Amino acid sequence: MRTGTGNPYKPHPYTLHKKQQSHRNTWGSTLNAAADRTDSARSAPRVPLRDHVATSIRRFLGDLDGSETENLYEIALRELEIPLFVEVLQHCDGNQSRAASMLGIHRATLRKKLREYGLD
Repeated sequence: MRTGTGNPYKPHPYTLHKKQQSHRNTWGSTLNAAADRTDSARSAPRVPLRDHVATSIRRFLGDLDGSETENLYEIALRELEIPLFVEVLQHCDGNQSRAASMLGIHRATLRKKLREYGLD
């Protein structure tokens, strides 16, 4: 579990911005490796997001090793929202209005959440 302040989520190194994708010749094998992963991911059957979430929750509960927690909902929501907001904003090239629309929330709500998580 991530704790502390600051940005607890770092984008995956193979996550490329649209501007970076234009530098195909200078990225060399790194870009090719990312493209290979993307191609193989497309051909594999898609696992629903809820299955990934369920696996992570089971792992977290197992890691508690008998310890109790009273704020699992808050922890789970935070751990989902942070990467969700980061990835959607990156997908929308940082445009908060587009990201909020894609998320189905008001832009002011997105801005408030970004401030809460130290992502602004």
